[in-house]
Amino acid sequence: MSQETKDKLLEGALRTLTEQGIAKTSARSVAAAAGVNQALVFYHFGSVDELLAAACRYGSEQRVALYRDRLRSVDSLTGLLAVGREIHAEERAAGHVAVLGQLLAGAQTQPRLAPATAAGLDLWIAEIEQVLRRVLDASPVGEFADPAGLARAVAASFVGMELYEGVDPAGAEAALVALEQLGALMAAVDELGPVAQKAVRYTLRRRNPVG
Repeated sequence: MSQETKDKLLEGALRTLTEQGIAKTSARSVAAAAGVNQALVFYHFGSVDELLAAACRYGSEQRVALYRDRLRSVDSLTGLLAVGREIHAEERAAGHVAVLGQLLAGAQTQPRLAPATAAGLDLWIAEIEQVLRRVLDASPVGEFADPAGLARAVAASFVGMELYEGVDPAGAEAALVALEQLGALMAAVDELGPVAQKAVRYTLRRRNPVG
């Protein structure tokens, strides 16, 4: 029963963030959404901030698990961007983009939320990094890329576009199209013959000397 109550509170917190925003998220509003006594917020989590931090991790774990198999089947940058589009659409429709926006906003003024929000994003970044390492290993530009840094850049780009879409849908769409064009260019490089790929590596090594 205790775990069931905690799960209700976590889901209630996520629902409250989506529907009412962080400014109206309180022990009372979360408890009402969860259908439990508000004293249980403090019994199980100690404070509303701790509950929101736990809800962030809980929500991210659920969402990442939902897409893990799809991400692990990706074998190209264009495939990653295609899956990214699908995730973008599904997450916005489910209201999870709104939750992320509220947590990012809250983390600016409530320091306790920042580590949990970052940890939630790190779950996504870890999955993206695995994809990038796999697809870049076979690319002539792979040795010049930093998969860990790129994974964070990709995650930040999609977070930004998901939030940006709320005020400028056309601009967000243009950004996605631009990323797809970049993916197409990378695919074209991957399809070059051995001699051309060797020339690409030589040029990149000259511009990016190692050591």
